[in-house]
Amino acid sequence: MRRYAMPFALSAMLVAGTAFAADFGTADEAKAMLDSTVTAMKADTAGTIAKINAGEIKDRDLYPYCGGPDGMVSAHPSEKVRAMSLKELKDKTGKPFGEEIYANAKEGAVSEVAYMWPRPGETEPVEKIAYITKIGDNICGVGYYK
Repeated sequence: MRRYAMPFALSAMLVAGTAFAADFGTADEAKAMLDSTVTAMKADTAGTIAKINAGEIKDRDLYPYCGGPDGMVSAHPSEKVRAMSLKELKDKTGKPFGEEIYANAKEGAVSEVAYMWPRPGETEPVEKIAYITKIGDNICGVGYYK
């Protein structure tokens, strides 16, 4: 009986670890969400921004966000973040990632920007990779956490 206790415990830990990993979005899922956001923004910019702001476009810890031409966050599921300037955002290390987002976003192309940001509902920042692009007057991104 004892000789089966360790493999069973190890198996249970592996299953639990797999379920935990499934709670977070992947790089491919973030790219797919950005592609969907681009399509939606081109079809109905105001409606898509309203859906993002209402939290209707999200999947686990993945969500799109956008900044307008003035640098202010125009779309984000958090009202607190919508009151910020995306262009002026810095992470906990002092990296001005908002400037980098605005400098690298190009219409019809997807760029990557890495920065430290807390997962939704958490306060401790972790590495986040955002896929960003420009859609008309908006700079939009979707990031996944490493």
